[in-house]
Formats: sequence, C-alpha cells, structure tokens
Amino acid sequence: MDTTPIIQVACDAVMQTGESPLWHADEQVLYWVDIPARTVHRLDPASGAHHAWLLESEPASLAIADQGGLIVATRNGVLHLDTASDAVRTTLIAPAPYDTAITRFNDGKVDGAGRYWIGTIYEPRDKPAAEMYVLEQGQLRRAWAGGMTNSNGLAFSPDQKTMYHADTSAHLLRRFHYDVATGAVGNEQVFRQFSADKTSNYGGRPDGGAVDSEGNYWSALFEGARIVKLSPGGEVLAEIALPVRCPTMVAFGGPNLRTLYITSAGARPVEELAQYPFSGKLLAVQVDVAGRPEPAYRQ
Repeated sequence: MDTTPIIQVACDAVMQTGESPLWHADEQVLYWVDIPARTVHRLDPASGAHHAWLLESEPASLAIADQGGLIVATRNGVLHLDTASDAVRTTLIAPAPYDTAITRFNDGKVDGAGRYWIGTIYEPRDKPAAEMYVLEQGQLRRAWAGGMTNSNGLAFSPDQKTMYHADTSAHLLRRFHYDVATGAVGNEQVFRQFSADKTSNYGGRPDGGAVDSEGNYWSALFEGARIVKLSPGGEVLAEIALPVRCPTMVAFGGPNLRTLYITSAGARPVEELAQYPFSGKLLAVQVDVAGRPEPAYRQ
C-alpha cells in the first residue's frame, strides 16, 4: 500500500520568496509573506478567498497580535498591520535597529509569554554578523549578536523549556535551554548539523521550522526538496519529498492542525524551475501528528 503523502497546491500564485506561513486559529486562515515582493498574503482554505497587502518594505516574519491584526517584521522595522481592512493600514511599533542597507529582519516566532523573537539576516554574508531581537510589550531589545549569518528556524518546545534556532548559512540547527518566565536563553547545543558538501551527500540546509504537539521539530531544507521531522533528540523520524527544491518554512494549520503548509522560493534558476514547476507556490500536506496553535504577541 502506497503511504506517500499527497502534496497539494494550496495557493497557485507564485511567490518570489514565500516565507513565514502562520495559521491564525481564531480566523481559520493562513497568512504568509513574499519577501522581495513586499507582500503579506492571506488565504481562507474553506472558501479559497485570497487577499494581499503591499507594504513599503520587505516583510519577513509575522506574528498574531492579541488585539487583532498582525505584527510584521520588515526591513524598516516592526509594525502592526490592520488585517480587518483590505487597504494597507500600518502602525510603526519600532524602527529598524540596524543598517537597513545591509541587514533586514528575517525569521521570527512568539513564545508562550507573548514575546516576539525576531532574527536578522546579514546580507553581505561575508561574516557572521546577524543578530537576535525581542519585541516585548512594545519595546525592542537586542538579545544576542554575532555567531550567525542568517537567523532562521525559530521554534519553541511545547513545554517552552527549549528554543530551537537555525543558522541557515552554517547548515546548523541549535537548541537552547529557555526560561519562558524571564526570556533567558542559555546552554547552547548542536541539535543537528547538515552536510555542507554540495558534491556529495547534500540534502539542503535548514530554513524555517515548526514544532508539533509531540515536541518534534519539522525543518524545511532549502535546496533539499524535502521536509524532515526530527525528534527532540535530533534523530530523523520522517522525511517528506517535495515538488520544490527550495522550501522555506512550514506551519501547522487547518481545523485540526494536521495540515502542514509549506512556503517555497520561486525566484530560482530556469533549469531548476523546469525540474520543479511548483516552485514558489504554497503547498499543503496532511500529517499524522497535530501542531499547536501559535501564541499571540502581547501588546
């Protein structure tokens, strides 16, 4: 009996760099971004209704706002987007704390206490100069700096005692002890190191991730055409082959949180697009283990 998961196209529009899928459990819709297109997207899977907001600078990460709407981390800073309006209505919460010519916000997640953790990407990529910031009750602070080039893969364990993080450029997943009461991060450990040898045994590098209700970490492997499910100890439990070479992030959604949504990159070489014609589209696959509702940022 064939148990190969059926990959479906959830949204046929092609993204340049689709990222940050976020299921809003109260609204039963999926939000995500196209970074270079400066666009935030929303899909209602039940009706098929799709809407997009064009912003002034590149959005990279999304969070649910507890007072309604979304918190959006963009190149120029963190802002609130009023999603009740079809028009673009934004309010700046915090300006960018870095040189926007060479750095922008990237992947982010909200912890169980309502803090919004947001990493950056250092675009010259010639040194590990990316940073990690935390937005807490309207105040943005730097949590740590250096040691990474492209901050990605943020996620928290169900008990909020572990923070997961990917440095995509280093092909490395890390885990940290996390104190949700204080926001303190410590005891850094290698969670899983992926091969950087593109001549052999190359299966992609870790981009965005999510943790399911059993504590397993799901990672989108950019250039690997696959998703891997890792145990809390870092062992590969399952793998899903994809019809896109460059998945960027995953998110659990749907009424029972058993739909895994997958964003991907569409601005890729012509020969790659010929081999992977679904590149840039939003994909969905049904999985056996449910995810968890994403907590909201507390304003």
